[in-house]
Amino acid sequence: MKKQSIVIAGGGSTFTPGIVLMLLENLDRFPIRQIKFYDNDEERQNTVADACEVIIKEKAPDIQFVKTTDPEEGFSDVDFVMAHIRVGKYKMREMDEKIPLKYDVVGQETCGPGGMSYGMRSIGGVLELIDYMEEYSPDAWMLNYSNPAAIVAEATRKLRPNARILNICDMPISIENLMVKILGMNSRKDLNVRYYGLNHFGWWTSITDKEGNDLMPALKQHVSENGYAVNFDDSGQHVDSSWQDTFKKVKDVYALDPDTLPNTYLKYYMYPQDEVAKADPTYTRANEVMDGREKHVFGECRKIAANQTTEGSTLEIDEHASYIVDLARAIAYNTGERMLLIVENKGAIANFDDTAMVEVPCIVGSNGPEPITQGEIPRFQKGLMEQQVAVEKLVVEAWEEGSRQKLWQALTLSRTVPNGRVAEELMEELIEANGEFWPVMN
Repeated sequence: MKKQSIVIAGGGSTFTPGIVLMLLENLDRFPIRQIKFYDNDEERQNTVADACEVIIKEKAPDIQFVKTTDPEEGFSDVDFVMAHIRVGKYKMREMDEKIPLKYDVVGQETCGPGGMSYGMRSIGGVLELIDYMEEYSPDAWMLNYSNPAAIVAEATRKLRPNARILNICDMPISIENLMVKILGMNSRKDLNVRYYGLNHFGWWTSITDKEGNDLMPALKQHVSENGYAVNFDDSGQHVDSSWQDTFKKVKDVYALDPDTLPNTYLKYYMYPQDEVAKADPTYTRANEVMDGREKHVFGECRKIAANQTTEGSTLEIDEHASYIVDLARAIAYNTGERMLLIVENKGAIANFDDTAMVEVPCIVGSNGPEPITQGEIPRFQKGLMEQQVAVEKLVVEAWEEGSRQKLWQALTLSRTVPNGRVAEELMEELIEANGEFWPVMN
């Protein structure tokens, strides 16, 4: 197997150490000759990179390691760009969450006004990475898991239509891991699933085991009573209370259409008032992450760098991220892996906009993804998805044209925003908060 060269774009992310550990754990399946970190924040990246250099020396000393803020150095001689950038960092995520809550509107990083605000920041950042990749390693593929994936995917479809980029999300994988726990099975790889939707906005229509046995009845029974909540053991997978609430809330979303099993994020669109009621407008998820994961990861990284050893470190392999290896392997070695990806519809959902970026199962090989057709979808889901696709397309058009009008329309159209007046007031505050990150809005 050819050894691969990778650049992680967003080298200073709190998720980067877990991804590096995961890559090193999978070298038998996906051999690596070089890992590069690229970030435009040198200080933040150094904190993570100096620790990861020690980790790589201990676990795989033959892998060459490079950290850089120079695009040419970062993107030359690479096979894969693994992109997880957060333009504006957690400070701006905090704004995305807190500004909407002032108007009794959902404050969430990928859904509703917060997601649109984040999307307007992310588009330029992801397009910049694509341009670097195409200039310095034109045969490389970008595996993009920068959020909000739906808006970013629409932007790349429209503004970089020929780019070798695959947009992916780990939420369905996390949910399938819960399903496996509910069923008492060992691995989500033992499931055959049919699924359709948009990113953070989809439904499972069929789940069987490898022998073809229907697993939906047992799952539906559990979900109707508990949502996706399960008893988490002490296996190291920490699930905090906000996620436990999210898994339980699925019970209410499921009740709207008991023929399918829903993505957890649909709660923000179906029951926005419940999410607002239990949110703390002074301490949101961004604060939890800054006080929790960010402090922990950076603290551990500093310890490793100072001691030049990982002994006693509590950094964990990001098991969820193993799908990134599956995807990279599928492209590098033409494995024909079946995976959920965000792709241009082009008939995958028969009665839906061909240009919509939909999330459906695909067979992935060295030429990229081949979507598996899901047939026609019911009116309920079709109506919801059409509304949401319109929101996403308007956001991308607003970014491209610097159009206040289109952004106002997008906010007004979102199921999370009650009316046009609130949409306009929210928009003006978001424009002000995002001054340095958004295009000039006319």
